[in-house]
Amino acid sequence: METGNLQLAIRQIEFARSYTATLLDGLSDDDWFRQPSEGITNIAWQVGHLAMAEYGLCLFRLRGRRAEDLDLMSGKFRKQFSKGSQPAPEPAHNPTPDELRQVLERVHQQVLSELAAASEQQLDETIDEPYAVTPTKLGALFFCSHHEMLHAGQIGLLRRLQGKGPVR
Repeated sequence: METGNLQLAIRQIEFARSYTATLLDGLSDDDWFRQPSEGITNIAWQVGHLAMAEYGLCLFRLRGRRAEDLDLMSGKFRKQFSKGSQPAPEPAHNPTPDELRQVLERVHQQVLSELAAASEQQLDETIDEPYAVTPTKLGALFFCSHHEMLHAGQIGLLRRLQGKGPVR
């Protein structure tokens, strides 16, 4: 593995998060829980899912679960926003937008901190899907940014359905 690959993966993760943040700017708390009439998803679920997925792809897949991970997010949070879970449109059944942003930021900062110390040998270890580019732990990092951009697109569509303009 070239050392540049880790830096490229980190830059992609940072770019995806920066783009997601622009989509969240200016939303009211009510905007986070609005669902299209079909009731498929809402912004709150998308953000919770992104936090859970970044944890899974960048921390859990690289080094397993640790007791201190509960300081990043609770087990209940992980289950509420895992793949296949159903968004709850009622604010009372969700963390607040501020809480969602805090978890998203805590996980992201922990990822950046741990990736700064990741070894080439560790990132070359083979894993099962999901991954992108290569079936290794490095591939999980690349998949993280691709996954976030996919969900950023959904957040962008939800914004447009609420009558908001595009951010780009």
